[in-house]
Amino acid sequence: MADLRIGLVGTGGIGRTHIERINTKLQGGKVVACSDPAGAFGLSVAEKFGIKGFENPIDMINDPEIDAVICSTADAFHKEYVLASIAAGKYIFCEKPLAAKADECKEIVEAELKAGKKYVQVGFMRRYDTGYLQLKAAIESGEFGEPLLLHCAHRNPSVPEDWDNSMAVDNSMVHEIDVLRWLLGEDYATAELRYGKSTNNGPEGLHDPQIMILTTKSGVRIDVESFVNNHKDYDIKCEIVCDGAVLNMPEPNYISVSAGAQKGRKQYTDCFQRFADAYNTEFQTWINATKAGYVDGPDAWDGYACQVCAAAVSKARVEQTIVDVVYDEQPEMYKK
Repeated sequence: MADLRIGLVGTGGIGRTHIERINTKLQGGKVVACSDPAGAFGLSVAEKFGIKGFENPIDMINDPEIDAVICSTADAFHKEYVLASIAAGKYIFCEKPLAAKADECKEIVEAELKAGKKYVQVGFMRRYDTGYLQLKAAIESGEFGEPLLLHCAHRNPSVPEDWDNSMAVDNSMVHEIDVLRWLLGEDYATAELRYGKSTNNGPEGLHDPQIMILTTKSGVRIDVESFVNNHKDYDIKCEIVCDGAVLNMPEPNYISVSAGAQKGRKQYTDCFQRFADAYNTEFQTWINATKAGYVDGPDAWDGYACQVCAAAVSKARVEQTIVDVVYDEQPEMYKK
């Protein structure tokens, strides 16, 4: 079967890594064109990679020589390009979030319902990580009893100077919001966010670390530490306390290092190192499913559900209270 001809919109850092990944490491698909909301920049990236450039992303999406689309633009552009792809009848992989606001995600869901099929996969790559997959298999086996508590952490060495207090949820802990909902197989009931004593490492006025607390509809209690200026490494943790066991996500295969009269383990410094294999599996799965004509991954409803919860956490952050997480009724098309 011929390669899936992919057009990528959004040629910033993550977009360029996707071009390199798909065109050099994966099978069955090629990024053959790209574009960017900043038209001239997209054309320069196309020239660098030797692919076709479009000044206008909508023209690329509608081009008959493009089979499927990847959207890796800034969040504010997601809704426009996802809706354009659905209207063109083309499968689209959209980096998280699906759209900037929950009501915009709902517009995308409604467009798919009108079209009568799913076209959208959202870029929640942690669902493809070996460690999380092992945890999910352990839960679903029933061997260890029901999950009762989850203790998680999401730590970064540093963040840009323009990082504000909302971004710990919107740009960081949204990954936990999605992957833990998937891991447990249920929606959230309540959300809150609390501040601790702040580090001096980050920008002035930033509350860091932050603690997100979620309760699922069955009563599972989850706490997630977001510490985005730890000045050390990129560290993701997930511990599940069950009726009959405590399950910990396995550490990645770091090398052992002896240096400076100390012995320890090499650590990753960013998500692209830590989740490199997950990104590869995610995109290979998307290519395979797209060629077969279906969505096999986090869909538009998952993107909507994530933004509903994120909005509740953000409200809880501002009000420093507990907020109910309230979803619209899930359409039959999205019921697994």
